[in-house]
Amino acid sequence: MNNGKVAVVTGAGSGIGKAAATALVRNGWNVVFTGRRLETLEAAIADIGAADGKALAIACDVSKPDQVDALFDGAASAFGRVDLLFNNAGMGFKSTLIDEIPVDVWTDMVAANLTGSFLCARAAFRHMRAQSPQGGRIINNGSISAHAPRPGSVPYTTTKHAITGLTKTLALDGRPFSIACGQIDIGNALTEMAAPMTKGVPQASGAMAVEAVMDVRHVADAVVHMAGLPLDANILFMTVMATNMPFVGRG
Repeated sequence: MNNGKVAVVTGAGSGIGKAAATALVRNGWNVVFTGRRLETLEAAIADIGAADGKALAIACDVSKPDQVDALFDGAASAFGRVDLLFNNAGMGFKSTLIDEIPVDVWTDMVAANLTGSFLCARAAFRHMRAQSPQGGRIINNGSISAHAPRPGSVPYTTTKHAITGLTKTLALDGRPFSIACGQIDIGNALTEMAAPMTKGVPQASGAMAVEAVMDVRHVADAVVHMAGLPLDANILFMTVMATNMPFVGRG
């Protein structure tokens, strides 16, 4: 059954974003799939099959303010309002020591992972604050790297620690407007980005090791659960991880 609620999912063409956006549509949400490549988004929507919600593809580079504003205006125009933002778009880079990381890699990663999340949260907040009935929910993809770094991950880990600050401040500033904000920290969901975990990745000890992974659908289910709460309840932080990955402990 279509619940009439409207979600915007960034980075929805593949991986965690695609899984979460698809799960929302199948649970009755009207979902705007967004990412840089329209054809990838349309292919993701074609894979959904029968569902109670509606899906719409809108191409957007989340690091561009004008494109982000047009995205959220388009979502509201198509579906009437914005109830949920899943701030998921981002990029990574191979394990590299800081003095060997090109400055343009840092700049690109900050633009995608941090500035993009800020711009999308800003546009979503604007709509949620102005619409009637007022309010909505923002879920930020923080990652396990919001808590602990992998070796050689300065740009990625820095941006993900910053996302935690964004989450906490939005959770505070959204209170008067019924805007809830939470963060999902994901560890080793098996997507294209996490595929190297199955072959071996650098560990804190200096060794290379294969790491446990989990099905990405468990992340999607968690996002649907967070999204479905009433606005007077909020999961501020949720960690969803492969049980046996090297996170809890000394690595």
